[in-house]
Amino acid sequence: MDLVIVESPAKAKTINKYLGSNYKVLASYGHVRDLPAKDGSVLPDADFAMSWEVGKPSQKRLSEIADAAKKADAVVLATDPDREGEAISWHVLEVLRQKRAIGKKPVRRVVFNAITKSAVLDAMAKPREIDEPLVDAYLARRALDYLVGFTLSPVLWRKLPGARSAGRVQSVALRLVCDRESEIERFKPQEYWQIGARLATPRGDEFFARLSEYDGKRLQRLSVGNGETASAIKTMLEGARYGVASVEAKPTKRNPGPPFTTSSLQQAASAKLGFSASRTMQVAQKLYEGLDIGGETVGLITYMRTDGVQMAPEAISDARKAIGGSFGDRYVPDKPRYYSTKAKNAQEAHEAIRPTAFTRHPKDVERFLDRDQARLYDLIWKRATASQMASADIERTVAEIEARNGDKLAKLRATGQVVRFDGFLAAYVDHRDDSAQPDASAEEDDDARLPRIEAKELVDKRLVESSQHFTEPPPRYSEASLIKKLEELGIGRPSTYAATLQTLEDREYVVNEKRKLLPEAKGRLVTAFLENFFERYVEYDFTADLEGKLDRISSGELSWKDVLREFWREFSAHVEGTKELRVSDVLDALNDDLGPLVFPAKEDGTDPRLCPRCNAGQLSLKLGKFGAFVGCSNYPECNYTRQLGTSFAADAPDSASADENRDLGKDPATSEPVTLRAGRFGPYVQRGDGKEAKRSSLPKGWNAAEIDLEKALQLLSLPREVGNHPESGKPILAGLGRYGPFLQHDGAYANLETIEDVLTIGLNRAVTVIAEKKERGARGRGTPAAIATLGEHPALGGPITVRDGRFGPYVNVGKVNATLPRGKDPAGVTLEEAIALLTERAEKTGAAGAKSGGPKSSSRAKPKAKAGAKPKAKASPARRAQKPAAE
Repeated sequence: MDLVIVESPAKAKTINKYLGSNYKVLASYGHVRDLPAKDGSVLPDADFAMSWEVGKPSQKRLSEIADAAKKADAVVLATDPDREGEAISWHVLEVLRQKRAIGKKPVRRVVFNAITKSAVLDAMAKPREIDEPLVDAYLARRALDYLVGFTLSPVLWRKLPGARSAGRVQSVALRLVCDRESEIERFKPQEYWQIGARLATPRGDEFFARLSEYDGKRLQRLSVGNGETASAIKTMLEGARYGVASVEAKPTKRNPGPPFTTSSLQQAASAKLGFSASRTMQVAQKLYEGLDIGGETVGLITYMRTDGVQMAPEAISDARKAIGGSFGDRYVPDKPRYYSTKAKNAQEAHEAIRPTAFTRHPKDVERFLDRDQARLYDLIWKRATASQMASADIERTVAEIEARNGDKLAKLRATGQVVRFDGFLAAYVDHRDDSAQPDASAEEDDDARLPRIEAKELVDKRLVESSQHFTEPPPRYSEASLIKKLEELGIGRPSTYAATLQTLEDREYVVNEKRKLLPEAKGRLVTAFLENFFERYVEYDFTADLEGKLDRISSGELSWKDVLREFWREFSAHVEGTKELRVSDVLDALNDDLGPLVFPAKEDGTDPRLCPRCNAGQLSLKLGKFGAFVGCSNYPECNYTRQLGTSFAADAPDSASADENRDLGKDPATSEPVTLRAGRFGPYVQRGDGKEAKRSSLPKGWNAAEIDLEKALQLLSLPREVGNHPESGKPILAGLGRYGPFLQHDGAYANLETIEDVLTIGLNRAVTVIAEKKERGARGRGTPAAIATLGEHPALGGPITVRDGRFGPYVNVGKVNATLPRGKDPAGVTLEEAIALLTERAEKTGAAGAKSGGPKSSSRAKPKAKAGAKPKAKASPARRAQKPAAE
């Protein structure tokens, strides 16, 4: 019997069915070893020797794999077909050799791009050796991430208190977000006017034409820059005669795009489905590993971590047959379409993300999937199908109109297009890029169909329109557009983007508001520090060049240790040079870099840095135990301080601080004063004074500088009574609690999305929200309903579920619950993370090993301390939390 080792238990069960009784399939549950999160795990002075540690959840699984390997005739390593999968196979093989479980038995490596019977059997027939250059690239990447994180992060802790970590890719991604925010803050709107006329043909058909030329000058977007010029042009057009100078119809073809890669799938899922990058990968993982379709476990898509855009020949043939059956023969092009990768430094060539069977239409499997799975599969099927469909035939019509008024001549242009044959558009229409700058051509394009317009005919003027506009700053990055930018720059890899973005949120460097990424004050400070003292290591070109070297390692062109030596020689010297760096030097640099943002100019022209309390000292950034704040130079005589919020502009001197309360007015009902204040946990509003004063924190997204009496009274009135429930007759309350906006009824709670919902929700919708929450499982009444099921726990036994409890999201197996780390998206929890959390919790509570012969309970009596011995001091929570990110 041969032993086959895969990554996930879901795949293990399915693949065992395909291979039959001559094979035993076991799962490694992802990575089995990693570098310990402590100094000395990578030793540059020992030729970059790396110390690997087997995680506690992996120890029992590796023992089971080793026992099975000793009994097996051969070992087949069948982990995922990418760099990480190759690394997992290498790690498992190294452990098995250490355990002497291999001996002289043959070891084979196989990869399959899809969990289908044909793909698995074909892969088993084509074994190979472990790809050593690919493993070397993994080792180099892992060592670089460790060295940057564990060398640079301590510098941050010492020189910039409150900073959590830095990382090779993480810090560059953060810089992109901060640079975009700086662009927005520096942006100066520019006025411009758009002018056009609504005209009608002799047949009475109306159309709209936009001014394109005036008085012999071709107009650009910003050519008409004020109302006076616009008014003069409009007056001229009001009295003009209009005639059609020319009409030109240009037939064009629009070709489909390639099937999805990892990053393009994340971008499209964000734009079309509203998924985060981590949610997209979680759902795609389920579709890849296989779901129960009519009693059979079937993998629905190919592997979802890929840069490749090509499809296998048999898949192309399958797609062309499905297109003919679903859309008709006219939609099948004469020749198959072939695509090539355009992304910088695309990693090892894999197939694009596609359905494992194009004949498996989304409507045929919809009833077997949950809503998110069905929507993502539909998106993947349509994009892959469209990639092999015929081009769309489009006719674009441009009509040039002349307007004459005396010796004045103006030209207008009307555009429109007609889709003569929809082709691939019948299956899939691309999403719009939300990061693109608006341009003039986009405004001129009119997708509406024009009526029949004949050259040289006169047209009637119905209405002349002029409208004022202002240029807009570039939009903030969304997760999707940031991923696109990182890919364009060649920074990071698609398989790591979701984790990188999650790290930025977990570290409180950025906040995701309404699907837009805003840098927190902490993130701006870290970026400013790195740009001033480690500029080379957050440069886009440097990071992209390093990625290129890693890819050259994977192709066997470079030695991985040579790359590490070259990097470490310069990086370690740079870090050594910061030892003499004083905090005052850091503050001077931050004040110069961020001063215009922290202390924006005042409208009255007075000094923005003048202390509002003593009117003598100068305000500047200060560094304290918990991070940066604004303080007065006359300390300790003047103890004025001000916190930094998400937006520096919001922290102007007129916002609330602990030392300067802002009077908002009086409550008309009680005549008590209402003030805006800042406390230890941020700004809040207060009515009255003393211990009996009513207080309310500002909800997330509310700007302290914009709070007025009306908004303050709204917050202080919470919780408000929405009405009585029609069934119970008991009141429904809407309020703002520790975990955000909520509804309360009869002791049960239901979440609301925004504070605006709390202030405006009516009785009908409140009843509906409560009913929906009750169906999912009410908080505090029994076990909450599972958000997701991740798989089996290898030691404790039973399914692992993700649930939303009264005190936040957690993972569960049997009677063991483990709370998720702060900021962790419950939709993004992986099986490996859940196993680690539950195992740790079980060991603490004595529940581990209750099933399946797992680790024994740690509840044995502890030995008594020796007389006079001091108890061991516990590490502070802040210190325990300061672990640098992997990237």
